[in-house]
Amino acid sequence: MELSGAFDNILADLSGGASVLWLALIGILLIIWDAFKNDDAALPWVAALSVVAAVVLEALRLQDTTTTAFFDLMRVNGVASFVSIVILLSTLLSITLSVPYLKGIRHGYGEVYALILFATSGMLMLGTANSLVTVFVGLETMSIALYILTGLVRSDEGAVESALKYFLLGAFSTGFFLYGIALIYGATGTMYFTEMAGGYAARELPVLFWAGVALFLIGFLFKVSAVPFHMWTPDVYQGAPTTLTGYMSTASKAAAFAALILVLFYGIGTLPVAKWQMPLALVALVTVVLGNLLALTQNNVKRMLAYSSVAHAGYVLIALAAGTSEGYAGAIYYLLIYALMNVGAFGVMAFLEWDDKEGRVQMLDSLSGIGWRRPLLGVTMGVFMFSLTGFPPFGGFFGKIAVFAPAVEAGLTWLAIVGVLASALSGYYYLRVLYVFWMRPIESADRAVRERSFPVPRLSAAVLVTCAVLLIVIGFVPFVRDMTQAFFVGATPAGLL
Repeated sequence: MELSGAFDNILADLSGGASVLWLALIGILLIIWDAFKNDDAALPWVAALSVVAAVVLEALRLQDTTTTAFFDLMRVNGVASFVSIVILLSTLLSITLSVPYLKGIRHGYGEVYALILFATSGMLMLGTANSLVTVFVGLETMSIALYILTGLVRSDEGAVESALKYFLLGAFSTGFFLYGIALIYGATGTMYFTEMAGGYAARELPVLFWAGVALFLIGFLFKVSAVPFHMWTPDVYQGAPTTLTGYMSTASKAAAFAALILVLFYGIGTLPVAKWQMPLALVALVTVVLGNLLALTQNNVKRMLAYSSVAHAGYVLIALAAGTSEGYAGAIYYLLIYALMNVGAFGVMAFLEWDDKEGRVQMLDSLSGIGWRRPLLGVTMGVFMFSLTGFPPFGGFFGKIAVFAPAVEAGLTWLAIVGVLASALSGYYYLRVLYVFWMRPIESADRAVRERSFPVPRLSAAVLVTCAVLLIVIGFVPFVRDMTQAFFVGATPAGLL
């Protein structure tokens, strides 16, 4: 790394990494602000406005040619901006839903929003990385903040247990991740994705390299909840505050998958597909099947959505297993749709909690007939459940076409068929939610549910309606799908830089 021109490039670097630096700076400001004016009501809205500013900045860069910043450690513009927008939108929607929710459970602390901004800055770094070092720094920045947010409600034993499990297993997976980075560096002589191909050509790839790739992927598969590294997901999702669960399940997954896509497209994926395709396809197969089967048996909606999240990670892995530009494009398109579906679904459940334990112990059947009492929540939940299942014309249908079609074109028809069958199976547990909401008599609901009014603030209602409307129209707006295709299709790793 040549440092002699550092000062010459500093303005370009600061501009390229503006979103990451901006959110980290505002996070520090919020910490100082909160120290002098504890839990000020303005703190979450300052955080939200800072995210809006970052979204606008990245939107202006969408059509720009992809380049790098900070000595090629991060990628900016183009596909990096699209990934950043997905992460930032998930953050913005989650912050908006969290304000009344956290206030309602008496945990609307000012530092929560600083932690969200720190986590988001780590996610942006992770999702736009061009180096194994950047991946690690972004991953750990994100993870440490999420560990704390998971255990926010320290008085609840379930939240503390969830945070401890997340931390211990996350630290364990980080060990695999770091060891994998060390082995890959030893085998290729570089930390940069775009230089790995040169490392392959210059030397024979020993067992050392493939051992490094395996350990490296374990770290990624843990973060995206792929089987068999999914064991933390149901407990963490169930114990964390519900709106923050929605944030973790969307923004962090988008960042981790984006980094994996960049590693595959620029680095490992430049090897012959036959060398790595089948292991990834088998992981996708097991993840899709097991995630859906386990979701079938759940009576707690948060736990069901957790296993659903495992299954959806499998759908994205199906696209990545194709090893084609179309597969990578379909994956990032699906991440946008998945963010809208899951933020909305967890948002609905956040405003239907009645157990005073962040929904950890309440069962689905306790909400019988709630759709008639709270039609806004019932209707929007219907859109989210149909979309998650993959019914046309909702966004989930177009998203699944985007991830299954490249697998068929790559000769993985058997994997795509399994994905379609698993999607059909998921209809049982998704539509069961709507059955309980709309077709079960109100009298069969728990007494505590019948006595509660479940108010929904206007701004939160606007978020849920926005997510639902976007899921209805997104499939009919070809601009978004065409944009993701343009990032990858017809381009080469060298051509994107």
